[in-house]
Amino acid sequence: MRFLLDDEQREFARTLDGMLTTADTPAVVRAWASGDTTPGRALWARLAEAGVFAIAVPEEHDGLGVLPVELAVAFTELGRHAVPGPLVETVAAAALLDRLGDEAPAAAWLPGIASGKTAASLCLLSPGSPYALDADAADVVFVVDGDTVRLAESAGPLQPSADPARRLSRPLGGTVLAKGPEVAAAAAHAANVAALATAAQALGLGRTLLSRTVEYAKQRTQFGVAIGSFQAVKHRLADALIALEFAQPLIHAAALALAADAPSTGREIAAAKVSACEAAYTAARTALQLHGALGYTEELDLSLWIRKARALRSVWGTPAACRARVLDGESRPRPYEPRRVAQKGAGG
Repeated sequence: MRFLLDDEQREFARTLDGMLTTADTPAVVRAWASGDTTPGRALWARLAEAGVFAIAVPEEHDGLGVLPVELAVAFTELGRHAVPGPLVETVAAAALLDRLGDEAPAAAWLPGIASGKTAASLCLLSPGSPYALDADAADVVFVVDGDTVRLAESAGPLQPSADPARRLSRPLGGTVLAKGPEVAAAAAHAANVAALATAAQALGLGRTLLSRTVEYAKQRTQFGVAIGSFQAVKHRLADALIALEFAQPLIHAAALALAADAPSTGREIAAAKVSACEAAYTAARTALQLHGALGYTEELDLSLWIRKARALRSVWGTPAACRARVLDGESRPRPYEPRRVAQKGAGG
């Protein structure tokens, strides 16, 4: 099995990285968290032009074909720059529509997703969570409950979240879009796509947290020397690096399994998801500790990455659920999260 990216995939990553580096994503994230989605939707359009959403849509619906490896590459860069919005949910919704077995919903929504004109949110109720991400900002919200898919009529009131840029709500009402046994299979596939994209997003997020913390450790001094020279600090940084490096091939293996529709796809994705999200969480804790009290301040851009790492850890598959899925070999998704944080009553 080949885990190395080819030249085109590496160029795709470099293109996205270059574009997002100049986009001032911290300002976009803060605007999104405050309810101003204009900068975020402008960036969304640029991502669509680069093909980020088209790689999740079949060619017959104006996409580039479903390309899981390229999807993982793209979401790694989106995570690296902490891009806000229902990115994961949109590609998962595309996967759902593609597998419903009904051409009408796919023809109605997939071309818009591919072009970036349609931002979608997706809520899987069983098993899953009652919350949809950024339903107030999405153009369409799909709700799956058992064997039924419906279009939500309204976003519902916002719920508190561990990451202010992840705006959660309970979608209300809705008309039935599709019903039948094929819905459950399509929802399971969509959940797999969402978990893979989240894993890749977490990998990119963790890499940014680590690189910025390394740079800070070189500059901050105690007792007249840089804290990066301390053995304990080196060990913390090395642990985060090793965890991230170990997660990367798991993500690529999961993407290849998804592309081949292999029987082991569910387990591969669960392993990648728990590995990448735990690695990002380790990087976030290391960043917070080594930055000291500075790491708690909202003015520090790094806090945007730290908060997102906490949320991604439990969305689309808690660590416990992913580990259980790997061990028992289940191909269907287990409950994704309780998104609420007991201490604050907040969600992921």
